[in-house]
Amino acid sequence: MNYLAHLLLSGDNPKIKVGNFLGDFIKGKQFEALDPMIGKGVLLHREIDFYTDNHPTVAISKDRLRDKYRHYSGVIVDMFYDHYLAKNFELFSDKPLVQFADLSYKLMESYWDIIPPRGQKMLPYMVRGNWLVNYGKSEGIHRALQGLSRRTKFDSKLEYAIQDLLQYDAEFESEFKSFFAEIQQHISVFREDLINSSQ
Repeated sequence: MNYLAHLLLSGDNPKIKVGNFLGDFIKGKQFEALDPMIGKGVLLHREIDFYTDNHPTVAISKDRLRDKYRHYSGVIVDMFYDHYLAKNFELFSDKPLVQFADLSYKLMESYWDIIPPRGQKMLPYMVRGNWLVNYGKSEGIHRALQGLSRRTKFDSKLEYAIQDLLQYDAEFESEFKSFFAEIQQHISVFREDLINSSQ
C-alpha cells in the first residue's frame, strides 16, 4: 500500500500514524530507538505490507501488469490502489479527504526532527504537490508514476502504467474495493492488539 492507505489504516492515534508513515524509512530494528508507540506504528506499517503482498485479490491486480512491468507490478498496484482510495475516500473514512490530508501533513511536519533524511527530502514535495488529494486524479497518479520512473535504476516503464489504469479501470477499482474492505477489518483488530500490547 502507498502513503494514503497507510495513513488511513493507522486509525486515530497520532504516534501510530507517524510511525506508519516512517515505515518506509526505518529498517530492521531501528524502530526500537523510537518512542514505543511510534515504534508500534512502524510495526503496523510492516503488517499492512505483509497482508497486502500476500492477498489473493492484490495478486490478481499484479498479474494483470506482470508481463509488462515485472517486479515493478507491485509498486504500480500500490499506486493504483491509493488512486481508488482517494477517489472513493468517503466510503472508508468519516473525514473528507482534503481535511484528512491537511491534518496528516501537519502531523508529519510536527515530528520533523525524527524523520530520517530520505523522508525529510520527500515530505515537502508531498505537501507542496498535495499528493494525498491528487492521487484521486488520473493525472496526479501519472505524475507520481513519472517521478518513480525517474528514480528507478533501470528502465521500469512506470510512466506508461497510466495506460493500464485507464484500460482496466473497472477491474482495478473492483479489486481495490474488495481488498480494502478486508484489510480495514484485519488491520483494525491487529492495530488494537498492537496498541494494547506491552511490547
